[in-house]
Amino acid sequence: MTVPPADRTTTEPGLVPPPGCPAHAGHSATGPGGATRLHGVAAETDPMGLYEKLRAEHGPVAPVLLEGDVRAWLVLGYLENRDVATRSTQFSRDPRTWHGWRSGEIDPETSPLVPMIGWRPDCVCADGEEHQRLRGAVTAGLNQFDQRGIRRHITRFAHQLIDEFCENGRTELVGEFAEPLPMLVLTRLLGMADEDAPKLVHAARDLFKATETSLASNAYVLETLKELVAAKRVRPGQDIASVLMSHPAGLSDEEVQHHLRLILLAGYETTANLMANVLRMSVTDPRFRGSLAGGQMTLPEAVEQVLWDEPPLMVCPGRWATGDTTLGGKEIKAGDMLLLGLAAGNVDQAVRQDPSTRVHHNRAHLSFSAGAHECPGQDIGRVIADTGIDILLTRLPDISLAVPASDLTWRSSTWARHLTALPVKFAARPRESRELLTAPLPAPPPPAVGVPVAPRMPDSVPRLSWRARLRRFLGM
Repeated sequence: MTVPPADRTTTEPGLVPPPGCPAHAGHSATGPGGATRLHGVAAETDPMGLYEKLRAEHGPVAPVLLEGDVRAWLVLGYLENRDVATRSTQFSRDPRTWHGWRSGEIDPETSPLVPMIGWRPDCVCADGEEHQRLRGAVTAGLNQFDQRGIRRHITRFAHQLIDEFCENGRTELVGEFAEPLPMLVLTRLLGMADEDAPKLVHAARDLFKATETSLASNAYVLETLKELVAAKRVRPGQDIASVLMSHPAGLSDEEVQHHLRLILLAGYETTANLMANVLRMSVTDPRFRGSLAGGQMTLPEAVEQVLWDEPPLMVCPGRWATGDTTLGGKEIKAGDMLLLGLAAGNVDQAVRQDPSTRVHHNRAHLSFSAGAHECPGQDIGRVIADTGIDILLTRLPDISLAVPASDLTWRSSTWARHLTALPVKFAARPRESRELLTAPLPAPPPPAVGVPVAPRMPDSVPRLSWRARLRRFLGM
């Protein structure tokens, strides 16, 4: 596996009460009924180790606890994950099926889990004909762009970002490249202004953390997209938002807003993490970098290998049992919540006896889920990662890690594990002066007069340092 062993990594430290403190129980690895918590120090330090521990103790399906000790089943087996993902009549995507809403297990007004498991008027929370109606509009919106057009946007933004640090001989690739590039591309495809991207990066990251500020960040994203929908109703353009509004499926403004949220958050989170993981492997694993440099492995193949070993989304919420059933030897009751363990399933020895062995020409991983709800935008994520990383490694072929690999840190949540920073060094080079970088990209149509401006970002969401620089060389 390319996941670093626990003794080679650290996570951002949290405040943990000392043993014996009454608050300490909430930070214990186990909770009520002996179920394992998927949050806290143990889960954040070594999530893959935790999954293997659960597999050894419970088999392919394990009882776990989410934030607030909310009960769920974590599906660890590869075949069991595929079973849940493809059998929608037994395992619904509609969270209103969950008994936790009725029992009061969660407060929908305050729980940080709501942005991840709450019902929304989008295709992710629908089954059957309603899912087909909504997903058809999303697919049409994504398919209007050919890869050449998308690559043109990626190329322009990638060169602009690299130009901001190429003369310095050093940079930090997560915050200065892997995170901003996908958001810049996605906001452009959705029909938003480029200057919206920096503000949305931290809001998206915060939303996935399931912290006390997640609800505010989610509200900020939704309000921003609500203003976009209002603008596009007055003046549509050649973008995903406009296609969703004009599609024969007849989406309401609220449905359009929530599908834009889905595309933005899912596309950003997975692509930013994927890029960070591939870049980390290229500067920390000589065999990985050598295979790329020597032609034994193409960049798209390297991306697929990382998707097998380190899925950008490690746990996918959620499915809800429509009736009593058995899965992996466990009795699942009607209304139970199930979580797809994408990372655990990808290294299940039932399909990969030796996870350290490279997987050749095989896209059967679970990283984009499976079945009717398999990610419809995965090819856009792949092309952003492939193109962006290729441009970076072409312009800075001597790039190397600027700190010991053991100093790298991660930030973990129940759902994903993020590389905090990737400091690198290289020979300083001048900025690009090619015509590609001086010719402006076609801008999306501006909002009509009288359309409200985007809302103020909540105080809990910090602004990225590259926002001002981006505005400068975009002429804003």
